[in-house]
Amino acid sequence: MAWAPDRAGEGPDARAEPGWAARLPEAIPVERRLIEGQIGREVRGAVAVAARCRYGLPAVVRTSPLLPDGTPFPTLYWLSCPAAGVAVGRLEAAGWNASLSERVAASPELAAAHRAAHQQYLAQRDALGRLPGDPGVGGLPGRVKCLHALYAHEVATGADPVGRIVRQVIEPIDCPGPCVDLAGDPGAGDPGAAP
Repeated sequence: MAWAPDRAGEGPDARAEPGWAARLPEAIPVERRLIEGQIGREVRGAVAVAARCRYGLPAVVRTSPLLPDGTPFPTLYWLSCPAAGVAVGRLEAAGWNASLSERVAASPELAAAHRAAHQQYLAQRDALGRLPGDPGVGGLPGRVKCLHALYAHEVATGADPVGRIVRQVIEPIDCPGPCVDLAGDPGAGDPGAAP
């Protein structure tokens, strides 16, 4: 599977710029409730929707590097789509982490792109707040550990070569319809309506 982006004739993707994630608008209350419905728990700290699914729901959220209590949270892009999470989990259960680690180790070009994705990830996270020790995410840069994090990075920014391989395998996501519905939520209202 190809890991290099197909951007013939296109300029650089603005989503890969260091300040892009920091400029995303914070999730509004209805978006936070959607995300909570997807992940099955309360959202901790500041989040923004970094990518949406075909139904307009959050697919990837941008998190804050520090939780409200000051606890470091190194995962900048969190996969909130339950169907994508299941699909990626199946790959992890099938041993794709090890095989992709071997592929990265065997290909100097892929290894260089994997390291560059790590640097871009850190630059985007640092634009929101620097974490002590610059912890990596998803096994970056030396190995492939968390396919969920790498796939989320790719979906949000288009800049993760290992996440791109995962994306080619699992997309289109087998999703029969919207995963959450706030129709019965009296606080939901219409997110597009004027206040």
